[in-house]
Amino acid sequence: MTIFQQMTICACGLGLASLLGSTIGLAVKKIPHRGNDIFLGFCAGMMLAASLVCLIVPAVEMAGVRGWWQPLVGVALGVGLIALLDRVTPHLHHLTGIEHEEPHGTHNRSINRILLFVIAIAIHKFPEGLATGVVFDGSNMGNAYTVAITIALQNIPEGMVVVTPLLLIGVRYARVILVSISIALLEVAGVFTGYFIGDISSVYLPCITALAGGAMLYVISDEMIPETHSHGYEKPATYALVAGVMCMLYINMLV
Repeated sequence: MTIFQQMTICACGLGLASLLGSTIGLAVKKIPHRGNDIFLGFCAGMMLAASLVCLIVPAVEMAGVRGWWQPLVGVALGVGLIALLDRVTPHLHHLTGIEHEEPHGTHNRSINRILLFVIAIAIHKFPEGLATGVVFDGSNMGNAYTVAITIALQNIPEGMVVVTPLLLIGVRYARVILVSISIALLEVAGVFTGYFIGDISSVYLPCITALAGGAMLYVISDEMIPETHSHGYEKPATYALVAGVMCMLYINMLV
């Protein structure tokens, strides 16, 4: 099986994991904040370890002493890119109404806000796919599989968290399903984009890999951790984050 075929399978797996979470969210309809924060905390821990161990550290090793600037530039570009996207698009909780519910049907009457919601999700999903695709360069398939497994695992609870607020504010099932499919496809597109960008030249691979790692670090710090600490369940969310870090380290050792 070629590297491209393996990458394609992983890309489909990420998309299916996201859709699985959305399907569960459609069935459950409401996730208690405590469970949601614990899930996201665990996922944030896994992503934190993956961004460092599977992306940034390998980028530093690939660059070597002479190319020390590449990982620094890559992380800075990744953080800057997502910060820029985050600045020009609305935050997830402002659109979903998860904290402040609006009158029933308000968002049904605004297709533009649904589109903005998809863009906001892209801030999270596209870099995740990019982080997966860029490491499928054949140099270390263990890292590639580790990143893919980590993101696939966190896609399930994240898919649930994305769907339920839309249902609560009255968005129809058909539109929620379309949003879920769009989100999954965005991540799959990110995987292919990362793969082809990373294949352009191995000279720039440390910078590109670090860019994906920096993007993940921004999402973890700016979105995931604050979300898990905003409902009064900071302690269990923190414990879950530590457990996620340790789980990711063992997965990286075994893969």
